Amino acid sequence: MTAGVLDGRVAVVTGSGRGIGAAAALALAGAGADVVLTGRDAGRLGEVAARVRALGRRALPVPADVRDTAAVTAVMDAAVGELGRLDVLVNNSGVVSSMPVLDTTDEEWHRVVDTNLHGAFRCLRAAGRHMVAAGGGKVINIASHFAMKGVARHAVYSASKAALVSLTRSVAVEWAPYGVQVNAIAPGYFATDLNADLRADQAAMERILRQIPARRFGDPAELGAWIVLLASPAGDFVTGQTFVVDGGQTAR
Repeated sequence: MTAGVLDGRVAVVTGSGRGIGAAAALALAGAGADVVLTGRDAGRLGEVAARVRALGRRALPVPADVRDTAAVTAVMDAAVGELGRLDVLVNNSGVVSSMPVLDTTDEEWHRVVDTNLHGAFRCLRAAGRHMVAAGGGKVINIASHFAMKGVARHAVYSASKAALVSLTRSVAVEWAPYGVQVNAIAPGYFATDLNADLRADQAAMERILRQIPARRFGDPAELGAWIVLLASPAGDFVTGQTFVVDGGQTAR
């Protein structure tokens, strides 16, 4: 994607202190956008903010928990109040749960769903108020390829991401008349610090790589390129879609 394609735009990226969220923030900044960084770890947000500024863009770190409606509203209001507008939301905050259904407590169900689904809803609702009023915007929800397949020990996580895919379609239809596009990306395995222990386990890696036709994990920068594409004018006539980026794993 050409540098400068997002010049003058302001993006909010949730969960942007590390991993895919940090990669998304840097990709958007590299394309010319100013970025509001939000998540629960203020230190990590500050580190990513410094990298955004090194690219010549404005960065506004705003620590917040997506489970807190008032905090989410404050993040979106800060984007408009301090950076002047809100054009792009990347809904990336999420948590993973891996356990058998019979061992899953009500508390664990609510922990995962309140972050992965309710948190995403809170963010798109708060951002959408600004976008609808302005007559345009882009929402990119980060789902998972687990939403497209059955995965043992990941029922709660998969259900939360599948619901996010459905939410994406419904909001896309509702907001299309206002010039707001809502899409989702469903990543497969990407190499981030969150799965460093997994990648260090040779037996586990061999088992996973056998499931991926590309025989590798993705680079977060590859996902960043998809996010920039959907956030750019190239995505103006694309809405309600979920793009699976997983090296062919769900195509098997």
